[in-house]
Amino acid sequence: MRIGILGAGNMAEALGTQWARAGHEVVIGARTTAKATALADRIGPPARAAAGLRAAAENADAVLLAVLYEAVPEVLDAAGDALRDRPLLDCVNGIVHPGVTLAAGGGPSVAEQIAARSGARVVKAFNLCHESVWRRTPPHFDGRPLTVPLCGDDPDALATARALVTGLGCEPVEAGGLDRAGLLEATAAFAIGLYLAGADPQAVFPPVAYAVG
Repeated sequence: MRIGILGAGNMAEALGTQWARAGHEVVIGARTTAKATALADRIGPPARAAAGLRAAAENADAVLLAVLYEAVPEVLDAAGDALRDRPLLDCVNGIVHPGVTLAAGGGPSVAEQIAARSGARVVKAFNLCHESVWRRTPPHFDGRPLTVPLCGDDPDALATARALVTGLGCEPVEAGGLDRAGLLEATAAFAIGLYLAGADPQAVFPPVAYAVG
């Protein structure tokens, strides 16, 4: 699969490295060619740098958007219509510090904003974990594979997302349409707040056998 990655930060490196190791063609696009080249060099073959954000998205089977929330409009506009109708995995969290609140407030989720601006077939994914988790091979904890919730409306885009999640050694679970992506984003903010307070978010929830009485 050819995966275009928009961004050259930690999430782009973590996921891009895993997909390159799995044999996918990884094409990095960043706001400067130097940043894209540096990341492609760190990942190694078969990753390579593209000549800009648009070039990274063109002809991709899937695109990962991995930039800061504040950079989303600029990056989407630079990629332009190369994103239209393309499966796009959105791992962006718009979180405001201090207070760990949502930048989107009560408005459309980050994922819905991305879909409206780009025309891409957006799937919210990979936003609940720190980049270090995605560097684990595989991301298993106490013998259990990590579950990755997906929110999206397009069946083909969801199938692509499921394949990429499974390839990491994780288990995908469909968590509803794109209208539920805001819940995933709020869950990330909630969990980050607990982590910062020294609490374990996993301990908040009972095992499935006890969850509904």
